[in-house]
Amino acid sequence: MLGGEHDRKNAIITIHPGAGGTESQDWAEMLLRMYMRWTERRGFKREMIDYQPGEEAGLKSVTLTIAGEYAYGLLAAEAGVHRLVRISPFDQAARRHTSFASLHAWPELPEDVDIQVEDKDLRIDTYRSSGAGGQHVNVTDSAVRITHLPTGLVVSCQNERSQHRNRDSAMKVLKARLYDIKMRDNQTKLDQISGVKKEIGFGSQIRSYVLHPYQLAKDHRTKEQVGDVNRVLDGDIDVFIKSYLMKKSSGTLGQAAPDEEVD
Repeated sequence: MLGGEHDRKNAIITIHPGAGGTESQDWAEMLLRMYMRWTERRGFKREMIDYQPGEEAGLKSVTLTIAGEYAYGLLAAEAGVHRLVRISPFDQAARRHTSFASLHAWPELPEDVDIQVEDKDLRIDTYRSSGAGGQHVNVTDSAVRITHLPTGLVVSCQNERSQHRNRDSAMKVLKARLYDIKMRDNQTKLDQISGVKKEIGFGSQIRSYVLHPYQLAKDHRTKEQVGDVNRVLDGDIDVFIKSYLMKKSSGTLGQAAPDEEVD
């Protein structure tokens, strides 16, 4: 089930809220907590590279590296759009809201991987770290944002105190994303040659977490479901990962589709 070229590698993941302001940003924060608890259960190490807080609650984006055996192979099963249905804590009328957040995963690449990035293709900006405060926060312009001009990719890192270390971390993320684009392009060309139509996994809604009017976490690709949503949100997601990997390896993976009754 985990025989892919990069499945054994460490993972780099990002979480972004969908449209919907504070509601979706809060959901993105809940997803972050879910994966942090999952890494604790697995004994994986994690490092937060970049964290952009929301204005009122939640987060605008977060990037993590997760180190552990098969971290990428496991987390690649979680890539896609996650949907939450609940009574909004931010709505005074206590109405039901649907929120979306997406997770992307890339393998952390070794130093010798063949990804050429020329200096002329980069725009590097420095700024002051934002965060909870402390001795070194907002003192120097140590945070780094790198824009890759040919592709428009933007990565940032503000975790380290040193500008050089932040730049190295940001470059590691950028190379992983450029490698991913290269692999996707190659796969698309192979599919065109062979005539194979692949499942559109990237950007598809993969799972719903319903807290109201009933409780259910359901994966739309495998039809796997768990009634105890709070346990799932507390990081107990291995049942979904295993089910996805088994169906993927056996070639019986279904197309993601939302539950009509909660739309």
